[in-house]
Amino acid sequence: MAVAASTRFVYDFSEGSHEMRELLGGKGAGVAEMTRILGPDRVPAGFTITTEACVAYMEAGRVEPDGLDEQVAEALDRLEQHAGKRLGDDEDPLLVSVRSGARESMPGMMDTVLNLGLSDRSVEGLARRTGDERFAWDSYRRFVQMFGNVCRGVSGESIEEAIGDRKRDAGVELDTELGVDQLMALTTTFKGLYRERTGEELPQDPKEQLNQAIRAVFDSWMGERAVEYRRINRIPDEWGTAVNVQQMVFGNRGERSCSGVAFSRDEITGAPEPSGDFLVNAQGEDVVSGVRTPHDLGAMKDVMPDAHAQLLEILRTLERHYRDMQDTEFTVEDGHLYMLQTRTAKRPAQAAVRFAVDAVDEGLLSRGQALLTIDAGSLEALLHPTFARDADPDVLARGVNASPGAAKGAIVFTAPDAVAAGNQGRDVILVRPFTEADDVAGFFAAKGVLTSEGGKASHAALVARGMGRPCVCGASSLEIDPVAGEVRVDGTVLQRGDLIAIDGSTGTVTTDDVPLVDPEVDPSFETVLSWADELRVLGVRTNADTPEDATKAREFGAEGIGLCRTEHMFMAGDRQPKMRAMIMAEEEDDRRSALAQLLPLQQRDFEGLFSEMAGLPVTIRLLDPPLHEFLPDPEELAHEVERARIERTADLDELEHTLERVHTLHETNPMLGTRGCRLGVLHPEIYEMQVAAIIRASKAVRERTREAPHIEIMIPLVAYEKELELMRGLVERVVDEEGGGSGLELSVGTMIELPRACFVADRIARAADFFSFGTNDLTQTALGFSRDDVEGRFLASYIESKIVDRSPFDTIDQPGVGWLVRLAAWTGREAKPDLKLGICGEHGGDPLSVAFFHMAGLDYVSCSPYRVPIARVAAAQAAVRDWR
Repeated sequence: MAVAASTRFVYDFSEGSHEMRELLGGKGAGVAEMTRILGPDRVPAGFTITTEACVAYMEAGRVEPDGLDEQVAEALDRLEQHAGKRLGDDEDPLLVSVRSGARESMPGMMDTVLNLGLSDRSVEGLARRTGDERFAWDSYRRFVQMFGNVCRGVSGESIEEAIGDRKRDAGVELDTELGVDQLMALTTTFKGLYRERTGEELPQDPKEQLNQAIRAVFDSWMGERAVEYRRINRIPDEWGTAVNVQQMVFGNRGERSCSGVAFSRDEITGAPEPSGDFLVNAQGEDVVSGVRTPHDLGAMKDVMPDAHAQLLEILRTLERHYRDMQDTEFTVEDGHLYMLQTRTAKRPAQAAVRFAVDAVDEGLLSRGQALLTIDAGSLEALLHPTFARDADPDVLARGVNASPGAAKGAIVFTAPDAVAAGNQGRDVILVRPFTEADDVAGFFAAKGVLTSEGGKASHAALVARGMGRPCVCGASSLEIDPVAGEVRVDGTVLQRGDLIAIDGSTGTVTTDDVPLVDPEVDPSFETVLSWADELRVLGVRTNADTPEDATKAREFGAEGIGLCRTEHMFMAGDRQPKMRAMIMAEEEDDRRSALAQLLPLQQRDFEGLFSEMAGLPVTIRLLDPPLHEFLPDPEELAHEVERARIERTADLDELEHTLERVHTLHETNPMLGTRGCRLGVLHPEIYEMQVAAIIRASKAVRERTREAPHIEIMIPLVAYEKELELMRGLVERVVDEEGGGSGLELSVGTMIELPRACFVADRIARAADFFSFGTNDLTQTALGFSRDDVEGRFLASYIESKIVDRSPFDTIDQPGVGWLVRLAAWTGREAKPDLKLGICGEHGGDPLSVAFFHMAGLDYVSCSPYRVPIARVAAAQAAVRDWR
C-alpha cells in the first residue's frame, strides 16, 4: 500500500463516527459515536491512529509511516489542552490508555497499556494531587507491569509470581489489600524484571513510553494469538488494527470507584435484562483478565445506585441507536460514570435467537433485519448436547455458567495439549486457573473450558461464547495446578487425563460420566427458523443414508434428501460377506447371484428412507467408490496369508484368492479410477440391482402409506454425455422391467464433480433432469488436492503463507471451484431451462458457501442433518442481503 505524505493517520474522537469503522476500527468508531450521542462528559477524550497506519507500518517492515509521529504529537497536544494537563507532568500528570481496535472485535487477542505517563517523579505528583498515595502507587505498579509485558516481553508468569509472593509476605489474599509499601516494593520488583529482560531501565520519558506502546499494539496484530484467532474467525490479515489513545479515568480510586463490563441484555440467554460484571476499586483489566472474580452487575445497584441507574439508561440509549445488543466497558471514578467502549455484543446462539425475536416484538427490527444479527454458523451450538434430564451427577464444583452446552472429556491443562489431543480425535476439557489470549487454539480444539477464576466477562467466557464452546468459569472451590497437573477440591485430586464433565448452562462440574443428550429446540429458535423459511429462496435438503438420519433431518426442517450414499449401506457387518462375494466373483452369473442376495437388503434400506421422507424428494446416488474399498486392507491380508501358511490353516486357499483379487482390483489412484459411472458401464448388473431395489421399495411404501417420495436417481462421476446416456437407458429399462412406471415419480440426473463435466454441462444436461454439484470431489479434482493429504500436510502452511485464507473444503473456493459451478449452472440451463440444480457437498451447510449458491442461482443445498438449521438461516440471510 503506497502511502502519500499527506495521508491522515490520526483522528480525534470528536471527529469520528460509526460509519468510519474500517478506518478507525470497531473500538475507535464506537468511542467516537458515543462521544457524539452521549457527550464528552460521559466519554473520556482521546484520538485514534487509523488501521491504514498499521497496514503501512507492517508493509514497511515495522517502520512507522512518514508523518505519523508529527500527527500523534499534534493530537496529543490537543488532548492535553482539552484535559488541562500535560502527559506525565511531574505535578499533575495526564495519564492515558493505549488500546488496540480492529474493525471486527478480537477480545483479548491484542495488547493494551494502561496508566501510561507515570514515572518515578510523576507518581509522587499524582499522589500529592489526589491525596491518595496508595492509588498513585497502585496505578504505577500496574503501568510498569503492563508496559514491561506488552512492550518488551517480560513474562506474565514472572509478574504473577511476584504478585503472589508479595501477597503471601503481606498475609493478604487480594491485590486491593496490599498497602503503599508493598506496592512500592512490587513496582521496584517489576522494574527489576524489566531490566533483566531488556538490559535497560524503564523509560521515564512519557513520549517514549507512548511511542513504544503504539508500536507494541501494531506488532500485536501479527502476534501468534491474534493470527490464530483471525484464522479461526476468518478475519483478513490485511485489515490491520487501529490504536486508541484515551485519557485515563480511574476505577481504583477507592470504594466510590469501580470498573466493569455491561451488556444491554443478558449475554448468555438474550433475555431483555442488562447483565455484566464489575469490581469496586479496580481497573478494567482486573475484570476481564479473570484474575479476580467480579460481582454481578445487579449488585452495583446497592453500592452505587446513581451510577447504576445512569448506566442502565445509557445501555438503553446505545441499543436503540445501534439497533443491536451492545457490549460496553465503563468506569466509575469517585461516583462519576464514564463509558469507555461499546460494540455489538458477541453472543451464543441461544442469546442471538432470543434477541432477534424480542427485537422484532419490540419494533426495533424487521424480521429480515433481525435475521442478519444472527451468526448462522453459531446456531449449531443450539443443537449441542446437554446433560440428560434424569441425570443426577455428584457435583464436584459449581461456577459461573459462562457459555451454554455440555461437554465431557479428559482433563488437559494447556492449549498445546488440547490441540494435540484434538488432532488425535480425543475429547478433552481445557482446565486452567484462568485463560489468556495465548490459549485460543486450545479453545478451538477442546470440547469445553473450565476455569477456577473469572466471570461472564472474563477472557475464557468471551472466547468460549464466540466459538460455541461450553464453558464454566469462576469455579473457585477448585485449586487448579497446571504445573503439577492436578485439580484439587475437598480432598479429591484429579489428574491429567481424568474424565470431567461440565454444563456451561448451569455452571455444574462433575467427574461422573454423565450421558449427554441432544437439546430440545426452544421456541425462539423455532420462530427464527419459521422466518427463515418465509424469506429464503434456496431449498434445504439433507445428506442421509439411514432412516435415523432422515428422521433427525426432518425434525430440523429438511425438505428432502439431497444425497443418499448407497455404499454406506454395504458397510454393515452382515452385508460385507455378501458384498465381498459379489466382488470376488469373476463371472457375471456369479456376480448376479451375489447381487440377488444383496437386493432385498438394499430394498429394505430404501423402504426405511422412503417411509421417513414420504412426499419429499430423495436423491439416491448409485454406487460410487471403487470395489477394492470393500475388501480387506492388502497389508493386513498379506499378514493373514503368511500366518495361515505357517499354521497351515484350512482357510489358506481362500485367503490367497482374496489377496490375489485385491491385487487385481488395486489401482494406483483409485479416486480417479474405476468408480462411479465407470463401474456401471463395466458392470451394469450392479446398477441394475440398485435400481430394482429402489423401484421395489417405492412400490412397497406406496402400497403401505399411499404416499411415496419423489425419487431422483443420481449417476456419479460423469465426465462424458455418453456415460449419462448409457446409464439413463439402464435406469429406464429396469424401471420398465419392474413395472414401476405407473404412479412413480422418478428423475434421473448426475453429480457434477469433474471439471470437464462443468465445461460441457450443456451437452450433459440434455440427458439429465437435474444436476447436483458434488463440491467435495469437485474441489479435489479442480484444485488437484487430495483432501486427507492436504489438510494433514500442508494446508496450515498455505494459510500461514496467505496462499489461501481458509480450507477450500470448508468454504467453497469462489474464484476457482465456484466459477466452475456457475459455468455449469449457466450452460446447463441454456440447454435445458427447467434443469434442477442443487449441491450436496458439506459446503451446503457453510453460511458463506450458502450465500454463494444463492447468488449462483441454485435451487437447493443439501448438508448433514445437524447443519440443516444453519443452512435455512444462511439461505434466508442471503435472500435478505440480495433484496437490500
